[in-house]
Amino acid sequence: MMKVLLCGGGNAIHVLSAYVSAKSDTHVTILSLFPGEADRLRDAIPDEGIRCANDLGDDIIGKPDAVIDKAEDVPTDLDLVIFALPSFTHEMYLKALKPYLKQGVTIGAMPAEGGFDLCAIHNLGSEFVKNSNLFALETLPWACRIVEYGKSVEVLGTKKQVDIVVSPKQGTTHASVTEVLHSLIGRLPAFDPADNFLSVTLMNINSVWHPTISYGFYRNRDVTEPFDEPPLFYYGADEYTGDKLAKVSDEVIELGRVLREKYPTLTLNALHHVSEWMTRSYGDDIGDKTNIYTMLRTNKGYRGLTHPMREVEVDGKKKYLPNFRYRYFTEDIPMGLVVTRGIAELAGVPTPHMDDVILWCQGVLDKEYLVDGKLEGKDVESTRAPQRYGFTNLDNFMTVNHYVHDSGVKTTPDAAVADSTPTMTAQ
Repeated sequence: MMKVLLCGGGNAIHVLSAYVSAKSDTHVTILSLFPGEADRLRDAIPDEGIRCANDLGDDIIGKPDAVIDKAEDVPTDLDLVIFALPSFTHEMYLKALKPYLKQGVTIGAMPAEGGFDLCAIHNLGSEFVKNSNLFALETLPWACRIVEYGKSVEVLGTKKQVDIVVSPKQGTTHASVTEVLHSLIGRLPAFDPADNFLSVTLMNINSVWHPTISYGFYRNRDVTEPFDEPPLFYYGADEYTGDKLAKVSDEVIELGRVLREKYPTLTLNALHHVSEWMTRSYGDDIGDKTNIYTMLRTNKGYRGLTHPMREVEVDGKKKYLPNFRYRYFTEDIPMGLVVTRGIAELAGVPTPHMDDVILWCQGVLDKEYLVDGKLEGKDVESTRAPQRYGFTNLDNFMTVNHYVHDSGVKTTPDAAVADSTPTMTAQ
């Protein structure tokens, strides 16, 4: 019997709960530390379980064995822990679970966002991570949405291929971890092995996608002016937004080029331009592959998805205002785009288009990350940027985190002098 812990309570947890609980050889526990969420979810799940309508075949129905709100209530000897929740909560869950996890467990995130390995090592310890399986998906396996909370969920589109990085414990292979995941969620998406956690951090599609599309849509709008209906997110993008996505992605690709040039042993084969990611992930679900703009507006997996909004009442009528406290901002900026921007800063790679997006987003978030072109704002400490963990020198960041070894560093007199060793060490 495989003991599985699912952490979270949103769209993806509904899908995972149905898929994994439907297996006869699993014991599934859902843990939510969000106040009241576990009670709400437990009370909502019917006797037959959560029904998942998916795009690949018949509905799947599964009921978790327990829904809990305290880490101390997790089953002993867990085999697998999956985080499917906002990455800004990863640290809270890791700290809460640490006393109850045993070395050797497989633990990972869907998606991981940037710097998941740094966060795990910082909270669980280098030795624990070294002797356990750590994995991360660069995005969710599906586009999905809850139909009725606790009762039904819909997979709008299963991705064809998703990058995964696995840091296996000694005696375990990458394939053994991915096979376990496939046995639980099906053969699709195919898991394409990423080279390392740095690859997945840079190939964080959500960190480019969500903030840039939001910036493009709202850039010339009065965000205090309510909408009659929630506007479409992907299908509502304009040509400027498609072009901005391309330019932000160009900057990430250039960062990868600079890193590979400086560190000849470094592989970043999982790093792709967003246009290539779209075609790899959705294939024939995209009606027009002319450019990013047309791909956004003709992808069947994106149909009907709207901007995150909050309801307001205006003159007795229901209206909608942007919800800038949604994960597109609270997660994909501090745990995503800011992480990439931090690595770019260490590498000396200019990112004017990325900066446009971050500056606009930090404004609506009332946060401070970038100050005068540097990641020196007061809220950097709440991110997973390398600067948060004390890294100010690229060579140190790359070698301490084992992305490259000392022999793979092209040293210069200045680069040979590393910054002070951070308080944590990475595996």
